Amino acid sequence: MLKGFEICSFATAGEKIHWLRGTISAMLSTMFEAIDIYCERTGPEFWSEPVNALTNAFFLVAAWFSWRCAKRINQATPGVAVLVILISAIGIGSFLFHTFANGWSQLADVIPIFLFQVTFLWMYLREVAKTHDRITAMLMAVFLVSVYVGLQFGDILNGSLMYAPAALVMVFLSIYHWKTRRAEPYVLLAATGTLFASLTFRTVDMLICQCIPLGTHFLWHTCNAIVLYLAMRGLLANRAPITPST
Repeated sequence: MLKGFEICSFATAGEKIHWLRGTISAMLSTMFEAIDIYCERTGPEFWSEPVNALTNAFFLVAAWFSWRCAKRINQATPGVAVLVILISAIGIGSFLFHTFANGWSQLADVIPIFLFQVTFLWMYLREVAKTHDRITAMLMAVFLVSVYVGLQFGDILNGSLMYAPAALVMVFLSIYHWKTRRAEPYVLLAATGTLFASLTFRTVDMLICQCIPLGTHFLWHTCNAIVLYLAMRGLLANRAPITPST
């Protein structure tokens, strides 16, 4: 009876190993599967989206100007450094996606964007709006759930729907920023307007291929670099002054 049990267990373990191998193989296949979702791409080659790839340099420019601004007003803190690094990572990750154009490079593209959104929202709520811990946690939870829901509709509006939570957050933050008369009161309003223009360019990219083969996705990069810099300006101008250590 014990021998029969061992054979049964071995068979079950073998099935599990086979399933695990199949799952890993499928995941690896997905990671290296070619993705073609932009107007400019003409094939699977590395340099099939040169304009989309090169315009990611604007994110590095935005990161440099943000850090320069932070140092000028004595706000070059570790938290700000993280945001600047994430802006740079957005540019690098997006460059990888628009050159390799596969599953793993897509993750390199979207993960830094998500991390910047979460980090920026947390820092703005805590350091500018001065919200209570519980309120901050609640708002962050709502945002994270909204992002998760948006990811379930990645094919709608050419994938732009998944950025709807970030756009709504920018609307509320910009109104709050303006109404409470923060330093540079209109900077987040400008960032929000630019973001909606950016989302429009991203959404219509595949719809206008016949008219404009280049597409408009490169304008998504250009506008988003401006959005990130303006958002950083709004945050940096309203953080508490750093007290020099003695």
